[in-house]
Amino acid sequence: MFQEKFMSLFSFFKEIFDLQEDKEEEYNTIETIKKGIEFKGTNLWVLIFAIFIASIGLNVNSTAVIIGAMLISPLMGPIMGLGLGLGIYDFELIKKSLKNLTIAVVISLITSSLYFLLTPLREAQSEILARTYPTIWDVFIAFLGGLAGIIAITRKDKGNAIPGVAIATALMPPLCTAGYGIASGNFLFFLGAFYLFFINSVFISLSTFLIVRFLKFPQINFVDLKLEKKIKHYVYLILIFTIIPSIYLGYNIVQKSIFENKINLFIKNEINSNKQQILKKSISFEKRRLELLYTGKSLTEEETNQLKQKLNSNYITNIELVFKHATESGGIDVTSLKTGIIEELYKKNLELLEEKDLEIQTLQEELNLLKNKIPVEEIAKELKVQYPDIEKISITKGEVTSFKERDIQNTNISLIIIYSKKKISKIERKKIIDWLSIRTKENQLEVLFQ
Repeated sequence: MFQEKFMSLFSFFKEIFDLQEDKEEEYNTIETIKKGIEFKGTNLWVLIFAIFIASIGLNVNSTAVIIGAMLISPLMGPIMGLGLGLGIYDFELIKKSLKNLTIAVVISLITSSLYFLLTPLREAQSEILARTYPTIWDVFIAFLGGLAGIIAITRKDKGNAIPGVAIATALMPPLCTAGYGIASGNFLFFLGAFYLFFINSVFISLSTFLIVRFLKFPQINFVDLKLEKKIKHYVYLILIFTIIPSIYLGYNIVQKSIFENKINLFIKNEINSNKQQILKKSISFEKRRLELLYTGKSLTEEETNQLKQKLNSNYITNIELVFKHATESGGIDVTSLKTGIIEELYKKNLELLEEKDLEIQTLQEELNLLKNKIPVEEIAKELKVQYPDIEKISITKGEVTSFKERDIQNTNISLIIIYSKKKISKIERKKIIDWLSIRTKENQLEVLFQ
């Protein structure tokens, strides 16, 4: 009974994880991969344009631009071709893949180096820095991404996995970062970035090799057991030499993160209080040293020794702890510190201040318009009471240009047109003009009677 249930469960999982069901014909898969191997003509130009796009994205720190470059990059072709060649023992395909991969790498390095030599933006942005320190996690990403990619290629319905693999494994940005290292003369940047590209290439090829062997693609050349064993040894050696540095770097990152977290916990629990506040901390993981600049009540020698003991016994062992008071010799000058804080606040709020100034200016202009606005309706009613024959009044503000010899003068005036049933006498006209000057408070006033 138990055996039947186990076999039933085994059959269920075998069915849902089966890679044979919707598999493309081996010949078609091999041809698909072979088409993307060669770098000449269209493929080469697409690669160059993608490298330029990725370099610009890294230079301006734009993730979206970098992703776009990865999507159009044809770099995956020869890398998968290498894994396929190893899997089916096609030595000509291996040679061709290595040759074209070398061409692609050289062209990519030349293109990206050229861009970074010409660009006025020299600073290494976070997108560049992120690709100079590969770790074991990059190995996992490359391997799993490669598995997803080759499985997708071997399907009848390719789906949308391949573009995702191109983004996840990120072959293009490390090469561009290596180009930045060449252009800036930073050898460590070049080594770190090129090592990341090497990791991606090796483990994508390994993924392709494993899936091709698992799906039992037909071998092109007959290989005896001795040669097959030799090839496997070479593969294992490359994998070991590729993965060991990434494990070391990954271990260092984890240790550094733990180190910094424990220090932050120590500062939070043991130091920051109503009596002392940490202004600045300098952490050196390599030297195992913590330097703290604090303000508030000065720590006595006994208190300092107690804190050092707590740090080494409860948080991190074998670490040097140095305290500096902000007002003591050797500390940071308080005046300079205040100046720095003020400058920082000014920079952060400069844009906000400019927006406020613009808003104030706009409101001031609106206020001036309101102040200068002539109350037409009120004036019309008052004039109508005094002179019943007036039918309507038109009041407008404008500009008059006058020519005096060679000079041109512009004057702002208010033009008032009064329409009346009967002709208004000269005496009454003068009274109306005098009254309007006082009522409107306008210096330049032109009154026309119709």
